[in-house]
Amino acid sequence: MGGALAKRVGERATDRGADSGAGGAPGGARRGGRRQGTTAGRGRVLAPAALLTAAVLTFHSAVPNAVGRLGSLLEAFLPWLGLAVPLLLVAALVRRSAVALVALLLPALAWLGQFGGLLLPAEHGGHGLTVVQHNVSDENPDPAGTAAALAGAAPDLIALEELTASALPAYEQALAPRYPHHAVEGTVGLWSKYPLTGVRRPDIKPAGIGEGWSRGLRAGVTTPRGEIAVYVAQLRDESARLLGAAIAAEPVDRVVLLGDLNATVDDRGLAPVTSRMQAPRRGFALSWPAPFPVSRIDQVLARSATVAGIRTLPATGSDHLPVVARVTWDGS
Repeated sequence: MGGALAKRVGERATDRGADSGAGGAPGGARRGGRRQGTTAGRGRVLAPAALLTAAVLTFHSAVPNAVGRLGSLLEAFLPWLGLAVPLLLVAALVRRSAVALVALLLPALAWLGQFGGLLLPAEHGGHGLTVVQHNVSDENPDPAGTAAALAGAAPDLIALEELTASALPAYEQALAPRYPHHAVEGTVGLWSKYPLTGVRRPDIKPAGIGEGWSRGLRAGVTTPRGEIAVYVAQLRDESARLLGAAIAAEPVDRVVLLGDLNATVDDRGLAPVTSRMQAPRRGFALSWPAPFPVSRIDQVLARSATVAGIRTLPATGSDHLPVVARVTWDGS
């Protein structure tokens, strides 16, 4: 009896040895291999997605524009690609993928490099002006209320687009007490606390558009710190190229552009303008569409000056939100 029991114990010990020894090693290695393969596999989708996001953020200009203006469409919403980072981060944590977590550093750094500065507070210092830019909409039901709201921000300059002949008197009457100087060309206008000089209509009309089309204005503004040239515009198609040429030829050194440019500053279609002017350093100020803004197409740009910060104002009767910015410069 004792011999039989000892024999069975010996057989079981031999079986366990076979599992954990030379015969069992392949089985153990297979289990370990499955664990290692599963860990590596967790990043097979997430890591490439992170790398693709970083590539698109960095090389968005390489996306072709030939079909449906895909490149410009991407650039109109480029900051929103940053949302991929927290989404991929959550997925990487759920999957416990170290590879994906490391890969996520690339899109995070790419986004911060391009847009991180816009999250900082507005800069201060230097001489300057506060300006408001607003596409008031040609269907605005309350021009007087809109004008009062804009004046309430106490800017030095107010630029308006989509002015209609019927609504213009309401804007003029509401703004006149605080802004005694103003000029209107076609559907755009400029109201100023300071005298205006050299008002004219720059040639930004696209080819094939009728003579009645007028969406641009240039005026000199005599500020306490010297004269600046102010352009107000609502762009369409090749208007950006024509406006860029007009700004390049502008003899006044300090230039401010206010307008509904129908493009973001990342859009390659606006390059003839943005290559000559500085975009805001601080603030996203998403301005369109007013109910749920996803893009800033209402711009304040400057040459030989700094757009120190930009933000939106509360909604008016327009489909755009107004934007207010501080433009600064050094010297007299």
